[in-house]
Amino acid sequence: NRQDMQSEPTKSELEILQVLWQFGPSTVRFVNDQLNEQKRAVQYTSTLKLMQIMTEKGMLVSDKTQMKHVYSPAIEEKKTKGFLLEKFVDALYNGSSSSLVMQLLGNKKTTQEEIEEIRSLLDKLDKKK
Repeated sequence: NRQDMQSEPTKSELEILQVLWQFGPSTVRFVNDQLNEQKRAVQYTSTLKLMQIMTEKGMLVSDKTQMKHVYSPAIEEKKTKGFLLEKFVDALYNGSSSSLVMQLLGNKKTTQEEIEEIRSLLDKLDKKK
């Protein structure tokens, strides 16, 4: 639901959320190290400042009971990704998820395993109807 998102995460905020969703509650140092490994060179002070801003925005929760502050995501991964995907499909595919899927399957080499997973998902969706 669109109203659930107070503010949409920026690209940099999303990168931080991805780390926290993957590894759970973490320190700024851990998040910064992950970003440097996975994405690009990021200064510790930049990550700290951004995570403080995200806490103010209500995207993160900070636990200050220990010496090091531990941050947790305050927004759900599935809900956030669903919101962003819906926005993306609306903007680029006029709201047509089938157009998006057709383009994805046409653009990249889909493995046999991925095709089986997609087939299985389609079967499950068929059974729900």
